[in-house]
Amino acid sequence: MSSVSCTKLTLFTVAAVTIQFIGLSIFVFGFFPVKPLLTGHSGSESFRRPTCDVRDVSNHSDASLLPDSLRFLYQEVSEVPPLYDRLVLMVIDGLPAEFVLGKKGQPPSKVFMEAMPYTQSLLANGTAVGYHAIAAAPTVTMPRLKAMVSGAIGGFLDVAFNFNTQAYLEDNLLAQFFKIGWKMVMHGDDTWLKLFPGLFERHDGVTSFFVKDTVQVDQNVSRHLVDELSRDDWNFLILHYLGLDHVGHLGGRNSVLMASKLVEMDEVVKTIHINTLQNLENDQGKTLLVVVSDHGMTENGNHGGSSYEETDSIALFIGPKPHTFHHSSSNPDTIFQVDIAPTLALLFGVPIPKNNIGVLISQMVDSLTDDQKLRALQLNSWQLFRLLQAQLPGLSCRNLLCDTFITNIEPTISECKGREEKLFCCLYVNAATLHDAWKAKVFSRFNGTEGYNSILAAYHEFLSSASEWLSHKATDKPVNLLVLGVAALIISCLILLGLVFFIHKEIPSWETQDHENYMTPWKFDEVFVLFGILTLVISMGSSSMIEEEHYIWNFLTSTINFLFFRKAIQSLDLNKAHDILSSTEEKRNISGCQISSLFLILFTGRILGGWHQGGVNWTNLPDIAKWLEQAGNQYINLIQIASCAMVIILGISILYLVQSKTKVVTVIWFSLLMSGLLVLQHFVKHQDMSIPYNNDENLSIQVFYAVLGITTVAVVLILPWIMPMQTPEICSRKNICMSASVPVEVQNMTRIFVLKDSLYIVGCLYITFWCLLQLLLQQSINAMPVLLLFIQFLASMLTFSSSGSCHKQWVEITALYYLGMAGHFALGNRNFKSLNLPFRSSNVHHYLCIPDVILSESGAVHLCQGHDLSTGYQERKLRRNSQDPSWISLLGTADHKFCSLDCVHNCPAVDEESLVYLECFFSQVSFP
Repeated sequence: MSSVSCTKLTLFTVAAVTIQFIGLSIFVFGFFPVKPLLTGHSGSESFRRPTCDVRDVSNHSDASLLPDSLRFLYQEVSEVPPLYDRLVLMVIDGLPAEFVLGKKGQPPSKVFMEAMPYTQSLLANGTAVGYHAIAAAPTVTMPRLKAMVSGAIGGFLDVAFNFNTQAYLEDNLLAQFFKIGWKMVMHGDDTWLKLFPGLFERHDGVTSFFVKDTVQVDQNVSRHLVDELSRDDWNFLILHYLGLDHVGHLGGRNSVLMASKLVEMDEVVKTIHINTLQNLENDQGKTLLVVVSDHGMTENGNHGGSSYEETDSIALFIGPKPHTFHHSSSNPDTIFQVDIAPTLALLFGVPIPKNNIGVLISQMVDSLTDDQKLRALQLNSWQLFRLLQAQLPGLSCRNLLCDTFITNIEPTISECKGREEKLFCCLYVNAATLHDAWKAKVFSRFNGTEGYNSILAAYHEFLSSASEWLSHKATDKPVNLLVLGVAALIISCLILLGLVFFIHKEIPSWETQDHENYMTPWKFDEVFVLFGILTLVISMGSSSMIEEEHYIWNFLTSTINFLFFRKAIQSLDLNKAHDILSSTEEKRNISGCQISSLFLILFTGRILGGWHQGGVNWTNLPDIAKWLEQAGNQYINLIQIASCAMVIILGISILYLVQSKTKVVTVIWFSLLMSGLLVLQHFVKHQDMSIPYNNDENLSIQVFYAVLGITTVAVVLILPWIMPMQTPEICSRKNICMSASVPVEVQNMTRIFVLKDSLYIVGCLYITFWCLLQLLLQQSINAMPVLLLFIQFLASMLTFSSSGSCHKQWVEITALYYLGMAGHFALGNRNFKSLNLPFRSSNVHHYLCIPDVILSESGAVHLCQGHDLSTGYQERKLRRNSQDPSWISLLGTADHKFCSLDCVHNCPAVDEESLVYLECFFSQVSFP
């Protein structure tokens, strides 16, 4: 090939790679749009009518005022008096509203009613009012807390930072309270401390990582309760209880621990409410208790997706005395989580956060006069109008007369239609004009009840329309960027394919020995792999296929391994008929080992396929898990203990295959044995799920985490460096390694051999520790599937390591990928059906799954690690069809003995996961 051709080839290659990078970047920016935000914090300008100049949205003079002066200024210009003096926000993590308020007009079940008698009495006598506060996906804690305190829609990176929580810099209620001099105290989930560092006078944070702790995690909060209620040096008290969410993760909604946990939460509500009554009697001010949950949970106790059970959180407002709230059939029992922020802001006399898209809960201001109610709705509409101005540059309004209101001529209400700018200006003008006429009291027909109701209707029409549109806009994907990105990726692929064709054409057949092999027809297993990939791609276009995706993975996994099984039998028959030399016995042994391993994979795969009846449409059919649950917990516990013991035995056994048996290997063996025994001891001691975990048991688990973490990090970072420096046992026996007569090449080969052994140890230790961790974090019923997945993985290692050149490496990697995906669904994970939910917005959202290196609190997958991430952040108003997921996959290989892979699944709601991180989409392997 000439130098000119090489230069062109290099230029074309660089150009193709550059185009691919640019196309991928454009697509990512289009698929994960960055929402436009208003910077800074709302101030006194939020109590004035917005102008047509979108830049006139801040008032820097507020910064020079002292907190007390600023508070008095807000009270003066808001014209809505604060209804309460202090606020207690009680967050019960994972509490479904159905447990307290019932569902579809029906009361809660008898068990839940009897578990919270005091709370039910408050609802019955009007002291409290409760709402189903619909949360948006992803239903994990951090973005849901942001939604409640800011009223803003969470973006994709909110989920990416769910574990690495960053300080929240957008406008929010806590920042507004801090500006007016409020003293704030927090006890509970340390997510608050990470989001709002430096704002709390006192705090005691607890972590939510270990989900099996259902007692201590709440006791650490309640131990401060009596002391804090007796103090008068705080204005805002936050109590975040994690125990109920942990109970759900352990046993689902119907866990035997659920009723006792609800009783405990009811006692906390009772204690706080009695204290508020005492404060009211002693003229110490009025306290509002707000009980909320960040999300709900599925029947199995999972959360993260957008099913009704997961998004059905609660918002319970408890006043200081009976008949504080008047229930009416006209008042809705469903709100949206973002509606909490503007409601609390107006109840306590602070500006509504700038990026709020929530709407005032009208029932909460029923005690105000009509003028004050309309003023509260006016402030909410002004805030949303300013946000619309930032989103719609055409809403400068001078040509639309949005800032022109008629006071001398009787106002008329026009029909609103047309493009967004005109529509919103029309709705805004209608409400503002009617309100101005009401305040002017010039026209008699606007002074009575009919006029008041007309103004309410006009405000609500504008607020709901603006809120819905803003919600849609925040998650809208620019189609032009998506198309441009995909087009660039296609062009890049075409260029690279053209280069491959050009190189193939230029290289003569006599220049390579492998040319004839290269041109030979593909083998059946290779063709099937491509068929499987094509089938998966096509199936992603059908929602029904996605819902029942586990059938595809089970078919692909069993078929590819059956093809391997067929090839191994053919190889065994060929050896018998072809050769009678001594080497044939060794070949027969290898083929027999392959056949046994593949039979074991097929057999265990059949058991895994029947363990959980996956999918959406056939979950009611019987399966092994249902049969064991009906048989009783004693059988499940025995299987769990036996599975743990087998994982320990297998893990130790595969370490004995290492030929370089040094002291380091012995230490690793001991660490593995110690970790396994800690997990086994934990299972033996905790057979009765109705008994909560105590501190000693939590300590043993913490020791396990410490041993696991230290051993894994030390082995991965240190072992590949120190093992080649030690004299292998096999060399010392033959007395050749350190002999001066041994060539340098032989010594280097010996060190390479030991280095490969060290990589083998790293891989074996990684997968064994991973299985132990899954046994600890998964529900008890999944202990046997974890063991079977481990066995399948080891059998695959044995098959591929003894097959020589029988299979190409990419075929083996794909087979492991199929194995991992089938294992994911074997653990009971599934893709959920689209839901019809009464949201204000009807747009579609999608789901994407991304790999990560951080451990989730449940570990949804084992040998094939992965997690699921919902990225359809339509914060607003229940969608009409939560559409089908999209998926990506990422493979990574490990050492010379086997392949370990990371995979991503398209399950929008996963098994107890904490959900995940974008950076791994561009980089590495492994699974939080």
